Amino acid sequence: MPKQATLPDDIHALKSMVIESSRALEVAEALCISQKLELEKLRFQIAVLKRERYGRSSEQLDQQLIQMQLSIEDLETSLAERPPEVRPPVQEPAEKPARRALPPHLPREEIVHESACSCPDCGGTMRVLGEDVSEMIEYVPERYKVIRHVRPKLSCPKCQKIVQSPAPSRPIARGLAGPGFLAHVLVSKYLDHLPLYRQSQIYKRDELDLSTSTLCDWVGESSALLQPLVSAVGRYVLSAQKIHGDDTPVPVLCPGRGTTKQGRLWTYVRDDRAAASNEPPAVLFRYSPDRKGERPRAHLASFKGILQADAYAGFERLYGEQIQEAACWAHARRNFYEIHVAIGSPIAAEALDRIGRLYAIESEIRGRSPSERVEVRRARAGPELESLHSWLGSVLPTLSKKSELATAIRYALSRWTSLTRYRDDGRVEIDNNTAERALRAVALGRKNWLFAGSDDGGDRAAAVYSLIGTAKLNGLNPEAYLRHVLARIADHPINRIDELLPWNLAAQVSSLAHAA
Repeated sequence: MPKQATLPDDIHALKSMVIESSRALEVAEALCISQKLELEKLRFQIAVLKRERYGRSSEQLDQQLIQMQLSIEDLETSLAERPPEVRPPVQEPAEKPARRALPPHLPREEIVHESACSCPDCGGTMRVLGEDVSEMIEYVPERYKVIRHVRPKLSCPKCQKIVQSPAPSRPIARGLAGPGFLAHVLVSKYLDHLPLYRQSQIYKRDELDLSTSTLCDWVGESSALLQPLVSAVGRYVLSAQKIHGDDTPVPVLCPGRGTTKQGRLWTYVRDDRAAASNEPPAVLFRYSPDRKGERPRAHLASFKGILQADAYAGFERLYGEQIQEAACWAHARRNFYEIHVAIGSPIAAEALDRIGRLYAIESEIRGRSPSERVEVRRARAGPELESLHSWLGSVLPTLSKKSELATAIRYALSRWTSLTRYRDDGRVEIDNNTAERALRAVALGRKNWLFAGSDDGGDRAAAVYSLIGTAKLNGLNPEAYLRHVLARIADHPINRIDELLPWNLAAQVSSLAHAA
């Protein structure tokens, strides 16, 4: 029989063992990603050689190359997210290439970090000994520039004390990219839907030799840097009394296999501006490799309140004492609309007309307080809802049970309690279009980049979408917001991370954007 592991009784020794095991697991995960990355690079090289050898007989090979490039991007970015100390050592070339100088044609902005003129030890007058100069590429909208950080070295002739201003903080330690450039790369990838290999090609036109691997490192390390802020957005969204929820499919590559699977991006939105709330809106995205009901259950474990969503079974299992359901009239209406477009059914047309009258009431009271909305809804929408319920009940027996129209009516009648919850609660909306609008950016991106490169890539996309989407909901330019955050977050106290949420920086970001 195998020997049973003996554990120490000392609590500190046990903690040390847990820490060591955790670190070993991190190292093993980083090694696994590194090995997958090498495999994908080899597969990519083989595919390129095949195309060069045999020529292009169809678009299939080009599509395969694009898939491999995205997979390599995500694996390299995932590796960059890991702390440097757990990453496997990179095999250095025989001659380590020197970092290329930044293009001389780019304009330079010089910042001199002055030191004290008197010696901190003896008070003597300092004399210039020399200076250290480091360059960092920065992106200003529509142009690039190089910022030169100059730190003069001063020495005291009396006591030989050398004084120099400390090096300024960078978003990425020893990184070449400034916060504005990092923000530009993130927004280009996740909002403008430009994969990193395409961005690399664009930069080359400006004589900026930035490889895809370099951009992957920047995205991975930026994502890790922004994670505490994404968590703060999540805590804020899930502390609301009512949120909107929805999900959408995202094709995801399986590294090493060259095939795709279907992941999901979930969105949870806190936005009560239609009910005259002064609380800032925010959106949280989450990624999962499948659509199992356990996914939203984990996402909403801390949430207590009203969830406005569609009729997905995974959501339905959540409803009870902690979470109450509010259904979506847009989904109910869509069923009748599709039937009306397809066959011109007069019954579907009548249903659309009745539901349209409910929406007309909502357009009149948008922006009023919850109490005012309830008063109007009960007085005007209440009779309309009762009439609609009676009419649907009378029409259903006259239809074939298997007809599309009967299915549409049963959908509405079976969810009547949750569909009419908005009538008696002024915080609730008539539909879930708030969540669907949040997912629109994902749908647009899906048409361009077609798929995510890996599950890690899906998690990263969800994180950046959360910050970009929340910035947009608060009327901020997402790139200007990320530039402002990335310039500060590395040195910002973690217990004050809420200070960097979009609504807390709105005035500063707007003033800086106008100044630029």
